[in-house]
Amino acid sequence: MSIVAKPVPGPLLLTPDDHTLIMIDFQSQMAFATHSIDAVSLRTNAALVAHAAAGFAASTILTTVAEKSFSGPMFDEIIAAFPKQTVLDRTSMNTWEDASVVRRVNEIGKGRLVLCGLWTSVCIVGPALSALAQGYEVYVLADACGDVSSEAHNRAMDRMVQAGARPMTSLQYLLEMQRDWARGETYELTTGIARKFAGAYGLGIIYAKTMFGAHEG
Repeated sequence: MSIVAKPVPGPLLLTPDDHTLIMIDFQSQMAFATHSIDAVSLRTNAALVAHAAAGFAASTILTTVAEKSFSGPMFDEIIAAFPKQTVLDRTSMNTWEDASVVRRVNEIGKGRLVLCGLWTSVCIVGPALSALAQGYEVYVLADACGDVSSEAHNRAMDRMVQAGARPMTSLQYLLEMQRDWARGETYELTTGIARKFAGAYGLGIIYAKTMFGAHEG
């Protein structure tokens, strides 16, 4: 029996309303020892993710560890995207072992999670493996995570993927939620975020629009 193709998206693709984004420990103390990605790229990618989630109204949880006593506040770029949102502070390295965070996950009630933060091998592996064990679908934004070395980051990503997590990138997260340039209501949002945070791709959008009024739709 032949397969009949249909012009519909696959069920593994993300949509703005089908997941909860959890941004974990984007804090100064954690960033100081992060060497798998440079600090500028890390902050830019985190900002892109935060503004994409805020712009598309995706459910989002922000959490820190020992903010006042050790690790410092969450990156300004993330707070700017969610100026009215409470940041949940923890003592546990594993976000999933914090009752207030898990309570919020349950309140939102979505079975698909997207994770990013510092460090990959501790603060992301912990909740990823814990959530997978409880039946959640888990996606990890690999370039919005960082660790003390490339080896630590890569082995952590391997470990999560082997357990069933799905790796993505920050720009992929933004474009997957837009997914069709004919969606005019979010076109300027998506290209605006890309212009500001998507590096060379953003420069390309600026050039095309400025020089000859290009429009993807």
